[in-house]
Amino acid sequence: MVRDTGSPRADAENDFLRARRHQTLSQLAGWLRADTESAKESLSFSEVVKALGRRGEHSLGIQVIPLDRIVGSVDKVRDFDRRFRPTTDKSRQRWEQIARKTREGHYFPPIDVYKLGNLYFVRDGHHRVSVARSLGTREIEAMVTEIETVIDTEGIGGRRDLDGKNWGLRFLKRVPLTGHRRAEINCTRPDDYHRLAEMVEAWACRLMHAERAYFDEETMARRWFDEEYTPVLQMIDDAGVRGPLETGADAYIRVAGERYRLIREHAWNTEVLQMIRDQQERARRRSSPGGAVRA
Repeated sequence: MVRDTGSPRADAENDFLRARRHQTLSQLAGWLRADTESAKESLSFSEVVKALGRRGEHSLGIQVIPLDRIVGSVDKVRDFDRRFRPTTDKSRQRWEQIARKTREGHYFPPIDVYKLGNLYFVRDGHHRVSVARSLGTREIEAMVTEIETVIDTEGIGGRRDLDGKNWGLRFLKRVPLTGHRRAEINCTRPDDYHRLAEMVEAWACRLMHAERAYFDEETMARRWFDEEYTPVLQMIDDAGVRGPLETGADAYIRVAGERYRLIREHAWNTEVLQMIRDQQERARRRSSPGGAVRA
């Protein structure tokens, strides 16, 4: 709770102690839950850009941005946690000075941030962000530079999510899908992007051999998506063999693997899908109580 005693100096001191206390309690709670990820510092701008791939940048000028969308820093990731609470007392004097001036109605210039998708990373103004969030402010004025990335920021909540994004970026370097085709490919398991890339390349190799022609990676990616992935995924859905939590890419990888294991062929037809559906039904019965299946 934000306290207002009428003394900006005393209240600023209390603001800092409250922010540090909440940060420490949050860290302890993360440790007790064995969730060390929740207790770590804010996201690193350079690590996120590396995982997503940088394409370019442009200025958006001064904007009013939501404070809860500021999730990281360019160069002070260890000084503040995810909610921009200070992690040490080393900047206490600076922090309290800004808190006091804020309570006195002092005007501060806009902070400086990078924008990646719907996430923001602070270049300058870390203490102003920290104080504003501590006092319950919802928005802040910022000079915004937008960074264009190869992979979007959807689903990034912490460092553990960057691994999947990085594997997705590697996949696109090997299978350069664009537009809606790129957006459709999402693997739940990060290392499945590597498996999928190998499957696409093997499919393209068989196609070039069959057509006695060579085509580049962009053509390979487009033709695989249109001629293989899309119709096969439709067959998988029509046959009802996609798992309830599987993405399209998850289902394609799994069913394609089961198909080859069963028939040692790369053909797709209704008979193959029926075999896979029967196999899944037998597995389901075996795993249910008293569900032993007789040959």
